[in-house]
Amino acid sequence: MTPSLSDLSAQILAAARKAGADAADAIAVDGTSVSITVREGALEQAERSEGIDIGLRVFVGQRQACVSSSDAKPDTLRQMAERAVAMAREAPEDPYAGLAEPSQLARDTDTGRLSLYDPREEPDPAALQEDALRAEAAALRNKNVSQVQSASAGYARRSVHLAATNGFSAGYAKTDRGLSCVAISGTGTGMERDYDYDSRVFQADLRDADAIGTRAAARAVERIGGRKPKTGAYPVIFDERVASTLIGSLLQATNGAAIARGSSWLRDALGKQVLPSGLSVIEDPHRPRVTGSRLFDAEGLPTASRAIVEDGVLTGWTLDLATGRKLGLASTANAARGTGAPPSPGLTNVALTQGDQSRDDLIRDMGTGLLITSMIGATINPNTGDYSRGAAGFWVENGQVTYPVNECTVAGNLRDMLMTIVPANDAQTHLSRVVPSLLVEGLTLAGE
Repeated sequence: MTPSLSDLSAQILAAARKAGADAADAIAVDGTSVSITVREGALEQAERSEGIDIGLRVFVGQRQACVSSSDAKPDTLRQMAERAVAMAREAPEDPYAGLAEPSQLARDTDTGRLSLYDPREEPDPAALQEDALRAEAAALRNKNVSQVQSASAGYARRSVHLAATNGFSAGYAKTDRGLSCVAISGTGTGMERDYDYDSRVFQADLRDADAIGTRAAARAVERIGGRKPKTGAYPVIFDERVASTLIGSLLQATNGAAIARGSSWLRDALGKQVLPSGLSVIEDPHRPRVTGSRLFDAEGLPTASRAIVEDGVLTGWTLDLATGRKLGLASTANAARGTGAPPSPGLTNVALTQGDQSRDDLIRDMGTGLLITSMIGATINPNTGDYSRGAAGFWVENGQVTYPVNECTVAGNLRDMLMTIVPANDAQTHLSRVVPSLLVEGLTLAGE
């Protein structure tokens, strides 16, 4: 009989101590996932996976090593620990490596109040298939849709337990229920593709399958007849679906690992204006029913809400213990990790200040420019912030959407771009990244 994740973590730590580790931390993950995909009214693919993964990090002085396994047998734990200690003894010294002090550890570890786990039974595969079929059928009701590339429904459950020799031991469970549909309009070289999806912690919150299929179809049909836009410098609106990637570039540049390496275009921007006045980027790890929420990070530190950007000014970096020590700063409790590597800085839930205008208002006010609804590829220089991405969407003339656009490139510099953004009010508040549509001035478009 497999022990509980708490007991398994304790056994891993005991094996590490016995093998000669001065300190250690462990992570145990038990997960199940089911995915159903349909096409042309029939089951195309069904996948199910389940199992336990364990990870161990050991310290021998200031040397560390990580090992992982999907086998929880006692003999395997012993071999893991011995191998990890042997590896650590050969590793170079890292003056910044080490566990948190006991006084730093989280005391509030009951994640139940965050409502991250749906207690209802795992959905039957037949129910998942029915949802996917309904989404596909709804998309095909649009006469301009030539086919549905795929419609998928899925469920995942994940339990995690973290423990360390400094006394920390806590865990949490999460569920995820998702549904997606990809529709294709037109035929031959005139085919256009678009999608819609939803993903929620609780199945009861999931959008209706018919609505998802219907929206995917409408989006694909809107793109019929796409052509290249004019080349030149124009204002650009990043639709809510892709706007989070722009803010994601800002967040990546404030990651402590990049700052410690000196490879961030914001490395000299602490305390300086990086967004227009009035806009803030807030991390809130305690939002209920949001998959990114957590009460403690992967090193056992208590999480808390913080402003990454406040009133346009960059206030701090995203840090775990090691990167904080490198920079002479305290951790922001942003350690994240899997089973096969040590912790690294990672964000939870992030929200950009919303505006008081709708996306349609921004379109009306932009005059002539590009509305981007999808992006492909990315060339972003991490040191300079130079930005270039393939894009598709709709051309706007005199405040009116006039025709669909594809095969174009948008380019600029992130530092300049972010200082001009104007947010709409259409962010989806159930997402981990709450970012509305964004109007950006003066990007260079490469089209015809």
